[in-house]
Amino acid sequence: MRLKDKVALITGGAGGMGAAEARLFAQEGAAVMVSDVNVEGGKKVVAEIAKKGGKAAFVEHDVTSEAEWKAAIAETERRFGRLEILVNNAGIFVTSIIEKTPEEEWDRLMDINGKGVFFGVKHAIPAMRRVGGGSIVNISSTAGIVGSTLEGAYTATKGAVRLFTKSAALQGAKDGIRVNSVHPGVIDTEMLAPLLTDKFRKFLLQRVPLGRLGTAEEVAKVVLFLASDDASYVTGAEFVVDGGDMAK
Repeated sequence: MRLKDKVALITGGAGGMGAAEARLFAQEGAAVMVSDVNVEGGKKVVAEIAKKGGKAAFVEHDVTSEAEWKAAIAETERRFGRLEILVNNAGIFVTSIIEKTPEEEWDRLMDINGKGVFFGVKHAIPAMRRVGGGSIVNISSTAGIVGSTLEGAYTATKGAVRLFTKSAALQGAKDGIRVNSVHPGVIDTEMLAPLLTDKFRKFLLQRVPLGRLGTAEEVAKVVLFLASDDASYVTGAEFVVDGGDMAK
């Protein structure tokens, strides 16, 4: 087991990539704190993990609240004794052209996708320092590396995550805290489902060299690598999971 006896906190763990990461981490031996604003979904993931003999708990958690970040980490330490892995997975996706993007939408994206990651790293560092190190994985996007016509505000948040990750990696290195980012392309999750009309799906499949959409489980396996000791010499790096789209 690659995460035997490790303790992980995964935000946005009630569905999609977060739920896939939580299930895989538990399967690999970790005790997992699943956090989300979706209480019903989060508790369902925890129940699924427990049914298979894994160890998990749920905490209701709004990542835009610093107070709730402190509470989520404190609950993780209370329940499982420590925190060694954090996956900043929680995020939202919105499409709109720049001149039609309301200020409130920009702020909401920045709060969840950007400030949520900042708070997580800020409060995970002291917790991980107490146990001699750890691994933080921030979920960005291929939209955090290249621009997009319909995702101006979203790309801004994910680009911020990408560079913030590198700064955090430099700071954390002296304490044995590794910080890396994962950049999924088009992943077939519930969040994307409302946009996946037959026409749009066909368009996406034509642009992805591997000829299919990615799965949450495929992203989770990359996150698992970064969270595990297999990546003990990897920090400040970015991992693209996009079926080859950005190789063009």
